[in-house]
Amino acid sequence: MTQRKIHITDVILRDAHQSLIATRMRTEDMLPACEWLDQAGYWSLECWGGATFDACVRFLKEDPWERLRTLRKHLPKTRLQMLLRGQNLLGYRHYGDDVVEAFVAKAAENGIDVFRVFDAMNDVRNLETSIAAVKKAGKHAQGTICYTVSPVHSTDTFITQAKAMADMGADSIAIKDMAGLLTPAVTAELVGKLKKSFNLPVFLHSHATSGMAPMCQWAAMEAGVDHIDTALSAFAGGTSHPPTESLVAALQDAGYETGLDLELLDKATCHFREVRKKYHQFESDYNGVDTSVLLSQVPGGMLSNLANQLKEQGALDRIQEVFEEIPRVRKDLGYPPLVTPTSQIVGTQAVINVLAGKRYESITNEVKKYLQGWYGAAPGQVDTELQRRAVGKEDLIEERPANLIPKELSDLRKDIGDLEESEEDVLTYAMFPDQARAYLKQRRDGTLQPEPLESIAKGKSGNGVSTQFQITVHGESYDIHVTGANVDSENERRFYMTVDGVPEEISLISQGAVSEGSRSGGREKASGEGHVTTSMPGNIVDVLVNEGDQVSAGDPVFIIEAMKMETEVKATISGVIQRVSIAKGDRVAPGESLIEIA
Repeated sequence: MTQRKIHITDVILRDAHQSLIATRMRTEDMLPACEWLDQAGYWSLECWGGATFDACVRFLKEDPWERLRTLRKHLPKTRLQMLLRGQNLLGYRHYGDDVVEAFVAKAAENGIDVFRVFDAMNDVRNLETSIAAVKKAGKHAQGTICYTVSPVHSTDTFITQAKAMADMGADSIAIKDMAGLLTPAVTAELVGKLKKSFNLPVFLHSHATSGMAPMCQWAAMEAGVDHIDTALSAFAGGTSHPPTESLVAALQDAGYETGLDLELLDKATCHFREVRKKYHQFESDYNGVDTSVLLSQVPGGMLSNLANQLKEQGALDRIQEVFEEIPRVRKDLGYPPLVTPTSQIVGTQAVINVLAGKRYESITNEVKKYLQGWYGAAPGQVDTELQRRAVGKEDLIEERPANLIPKELSDLRKDIGDLEESEEDVLTYAMFPDQARAYLKQRRDGTLQPEPLESIAKGKSGNGVSTQFQITVHGESYDIHVTGANVDSENERRFYMTVDGVPEEISLISQGAVSEGSRSGGREKASGEGHVTTSMPGNIVDVLVNEGDQVSAGDPVFIIEAMKMETEVKATISGVIQRVSIAKGDRVAPGESLIEIA
């Protein structure tokens, strides 16, 4: 006798490539498989949200809204699903309610049917506006539990969270196991209690990082789960998800119905297997089973990001120290789940603590905002001394943070000016102002160009032949690939330089021509007590002092952005600013003398 149906959501078009190739899959490589995916019988296809929006604008030079409209056109039969960070939407801060409402409405209008809504703190207050907006649009609102392990989290706390989301009108409940921490026994307990407590469908989303996800999926199925997330085998395993085909075959053999056609899945898998080769330069070294995640709780995307940052400054050998520091920082911050943006907040602070040699000598602006309450309520007690140092005399926020954010859309529209061609452009600008402005200018000027892809066989990319050589700097060897890109002006030529697999667009400026963001390097080494430097490579967001200014030790002198987090760098001594060697937009490296105080 045929048993109940287990519905499948495939993440091949979003989380799978976000986990394994840094979210770099282009729309053109998705479309050939859409006919098979649309006919296969999925309940939904996750194809938008998460980091895809950022990657489209920052690296691929694609309009993320156009991607959504294109996928909607090529997948007419299947629900399209997105991952939405509640009041954070797809950015790294909370937005005003008017921005959240407008974003959800436009996402629904452009093709999203299912909104998986989560908050990195599991603070349900941060889900109120987005869930209400999804319901207003007539779409499926999925309330999401970010599963984590800590002294302040338990099955009962997750059930309490689910009840609050159900009371808000959530159409289903998802368990989001972003780091692969679930065990089969806990999965069965949590799914069983959710099914007993609520008359709502339950979804399971579990990454394969620790190797336990397939066992957890089976335990969930036996406990009554309704929906399971998988990834086509071409992009499965490691920090991604268990393979779709394997689960479908296992369920069918056990008499369960999935409604999926294995032959169509195989055709789509064959396509994506070839596509994956195209993006080999973005493959992480951490694509296999990694049981250390059970101790560090570092999600796959965060892990590869940390590795790249440490490699960039010749400190990859210290990654184990960072892994050991992450749980300590997480404890100090009250045990937040490690998922965007809290994973970046905790991870970046851990890197700074290790590289600076002294814990919290520099505190990122995001950690300050977190401890002040701008991200919501911490799950557990934060370190009060750290909170005092970070926040100072400013008030702590006890209410829903978005209550303190005024309406933003009107000002955003004024800021973007004549670059706006649609309401969607304004929302793109809201998510990532600097990257969006650059993208929209390039779109207007007809100069959009995605980062190059390296050929496996001949070292070629879509922009020409790559010149390859090796250089040694301060005892560290680097493999360099330089690919010609385009001429921006008579004085400037842009290139792509790929260092150890990480591409960056650079520019060569002829003598006498200087543009914002082009200055870097050539600075003297920090050697004196009054030389202010940075412990991490990054971009200068703002310079807070001028030559001749009087400063006291501990005063902020500039703000640097690294790993998508901003940090105030402070004066090392009291005195007068003698020299400022940086400007907004500059790229800087550790050990350089950026400001001199005497």
